[in-house]
Amino acid sequence: MKRVGEVVRTAQGLAVVRCPDDDHPDMGAAVVDQDLESVGRVVDVFGPVDRPYVAVSPEQGVDLPLLLGTKLYAR
Repeated sequence: MKRVGEVVRTAQGLAVVRCPDDDHPDMGAAVVDQDLESVGRVVDVFGPVDRPYVAVSPEQGVDLPLLLGTKLYAR
């Protein structure tokens, strides 16, 4: 498992995650929380190359506001 980063905001029904470095998951990668519960999938990578942001489309039933500040991981 690889750390994706921390959820810094939600926008337009997506969780916006800030990567800790330039190593980001591929588009379509499954994303889980620290309890290995499925959160969603990566749908976009954007921002600065050295520390990009990742947009995660949540699974049905995931409460986006509760994800703020949560560390997420890619499977």
